[in-house]
Amino acid sequence: MPNFLIKARLKASALHLTASLAVALIAAILVFEFWFPYPYREISGGRELFLLLISVDVVLGPVLTFMVFDQRKAWSKLKLDLLAIVVLQVSALVYGLWTVSVARPVYLVFEIDRFRVVHAIDVPSEQLKLAPKGLTAMPYLGQTTLGLRPFKNEQEKVDFTLAALGGSSLAARPELWQNYADSKRDVINSSKPLARLKERLKDQSTSIDASVKELGVPEAVIRYLPLISRSNFWTVLIDGRSGEIVGYLPIDAFE
Repeated sequence: MPNFLIKARLKASALHLTASLAVALIAAILVFEFWFPYPYREISGGRELFLLLISVDVVLGPVLTFMVFDQRKAWSKLKLDLLAIVVLQVSALVYGLWTVSVARPVYLVFEIDRFRVVHAIDVPSEQLKLAPKGLTAMPYLGQTTLGLRPFKNEQEKVDFTLAALGGSSLAARPELWQNYADSKRDVINSSKPLARLKERLKDQSTSIDASVKELGVPEAVIRYLPLISRSNFWTVLIDGRSGEIVGYLPIDAFE
């Protein structure tokens, strides 16, 4: 291959890479600021999924450009080749973002004695109509904190518990949702003093203290509850006075 052609292909590929990185940056802002903000990028696998998809997309376009770019081609043919690459790359990006969007966390639900992350794919769209008024559309930007209403009777409790044992978690059942404000008293009553967690996990007490110091909340009022996500467990920190969530710890708080 002539040197002038190699240099031209490298230049074209570099320009394409620069444009691809700019688009990837915009996509990253969408994903990490709105779909998977902290701590969800850690506990829901958003970072790994996005980086896998976007890295393939960023590399794909520039490599194909390097392969097809040839100044000796007629401009009309070269333009069609480059347009085909852009269409392929944009299609891959759109599919990748769609894949990430259906995996995004949409609700953090207080579930009896723990919090559970609910992802968009966990809730069948046809079941959303069963949710209380105002909760029948999943949030697309950000996450909403919810609670679960009390069971209406013992039979309902048995039915939903059996369904949960079969894989349909209570937190992903729209007909059980209620506003988080209505669950705050139960959250406070179910939570445990932070001192108990530090006593149980003495080897992690230093990191716990460091995290709590950044919250600006008196340690004496902080309580905690376990947090369940797809494949790991964290800890939610609660203000014991208000029931508001004040922070998170990358620690398994289950006893």
